[in-house]
Amino acid sequence: MSIQAVCLDCGQNTPYAPSLLNCPACQSQWLEARYDYEMIAAKWPKILARRPFELWRYRELLPTLRYNPDLSMGEGGTPLIRAVNLGMMLGCPNIYIKDERQGPTASFKDRQGAVNIAALKEAGVTEVVLASTGNVAMAYSAYAARAGIKLWAFLTSLVPAEKMREVALYGTQVVKVTASYDQAKKVAAEYARQRNLYLERGARSIPSVEAMKTIAFEICEQLWQQQPEAERGDQLVGFRAPDWYFQSVSGGLGPLGVQKGFHELFRMGLIEKTPAIAGIQTEGCAPMVHAWKEGRDTAEPVTSPRTHIATLSTGDPGRTYTLLRQRMLSNGGGLFESVSDEETFRAMHILAKMEGLSVEPAAAVAFAGLIKLARNGSIRPDEVIVVNCTGHTMPIERLILGEGWARNVVLSSQAAEFPQEGLLAALSKVTDDRFPTVLIVDDTEEARRLIRRILQAQGNYTLHEAANGRQALEIARKELPDLVILDLMMPEMDGFAVLDALKADTATAPIPVIVVTAKELTPEEKERLRGQVQTLLQKGEFMSDELQEEVRALIR
Repeated sequence: MSIQAVCLDCGQNTPYAPSLLNCPACQSQWLEARYDYEMIAAKWPKILARRPFELWRYRELLPTLRYNPDLSMGEGGTPLIRAVNLGMMLGCPNIYIKDERQGPTASFKDRQGAVNIAALKEAGVTEVVLASTGNVAMAYSAYAARAGIKLWAFLTSLVPAEKMREVALYGTQVVKVTASYDQAKKVAAEYARQRNLYLERGARSIPSVEAMKTIAFEICEQLWQQQPEAERGDQLVGFRAPDWYFQSVSGGLGPLGVQKGFHELFRMGLIEKTPAIAGIQTEGCAPMVHAWKEGRDTAEPVTSPRTHIATLSTGDPGRTYTLLRQRMLSNGGGLFESVSDEETFRAMHILAKMEGLSVEPAAAVAFAGLIKLARNGSIRPDEVIVVNCTGHTMPIERLILGEGWARNVVLSSQAAEFPQEGLLAALSKVTDDRFPTVLIVDDTEEARRLIRRILQAQGNYTLHEAANGRQALEIARKELPDLVILDLMMPEMDGFAVLDALKADTATAPIPVIVVTAKELTPEEKERLRGQVQTLLQKGEFMSDELQEEVRALIR
């Protein structure tokens, strides 16, 4: 199948080959792959129905002349997970997570490595140079080892030592550069120039951009599959676009490729719209965000990134930002936003404790951005949102967990003679901390679960739950909690009656109460609560921060 490379500067149309690095007419390095979309759109439904759900099912829209199954390691085909608890917390029930942690080296860069190495192997390239902050080097190393291609990886000194060692394990020659990522890229480029070696060029590399668009293809197929059967009809394969696509951004290659994928599906008539793209950066290195908010077409480089999230420290996105901005303004919309390191690390905790997903800080940036934009009203509750979970957190950094994240039990080396009282003493130290006790009272299990998840995600608490008023009073009198979070609308004994009973008992009267209710209170009901409760929060409107701040203020 013929693939054309179109110059983004002069429009020259040239047959594509991996060795084509510049436009023959104007020497521009910015080329884009184009295909026979009409023919592919006609063939795809039947073809895709027979193929496994992985990256190479879309091979007609990838820049290789033939599929080489011997190089594949099952890349692509990652799950799309509905974030039920996170969606409940944010009041956005249609949040989905594209779990790219499931790739061969646990990041979305496996797609880039797989397609690039396949194209280079096909072209007879035997030695490659790249610069990386970690994940790209790991993905390329795995696939280069499989293809018999020698790889030189220039890594910044901020890359965790564990990642460097894994890169080296594949046989890659690691070059540690004590400088910024942008400087490491310049060193790698000069090394490749001097030795006349192939240089991985990120967003200027056709295979890299094309690899990333498979994320868009998979998302649209998976969203279509998650529709009710009645809406899918008799089709075996279909596509449905989300309203928003969120991704953390460093150099911008990922969103650029995904954006192209959505546009190609729209061009082929397979989806009805292209989604808005939300590019999220860290505050300490956010050149795209600054340019976007100032309405500029080019981003001013950040020369000294100030963030602990080194993998997102691309200070100069170059033309990638310009292309993203132009296409966001003309196709589907979108925005750029930044979040702090603190917000990012907090999002890691929330995602792990609410959805059971351990993600790397770079991935958590996107989720922190989602939380921020949901809070400020940029996203409507009814919109379908997909967040790219770009990678697994390996290893967990001390900075993220802080002190006191584990407890120690020290046993004698003479285990057989270890006295029973010694064992009991050792185990008692595991639970010797006195955590604040909170009683959650609500007749709806989903509401109790939401409040429990919020508290678990942001602090250490001993939690009790009551499904009705009588059970609540029984637990309160027995446990004497530090705080009661109370619903008002319950059958038989409602929250007003529970509150009256708590205040009438000298043992429970001092316990502070936060009311969380969906009920629109009358002036008389508000007057009845006056002086009895510390805070009144409306269900479906309060954010986790508001509840957490109230809890901390009352049990400090």
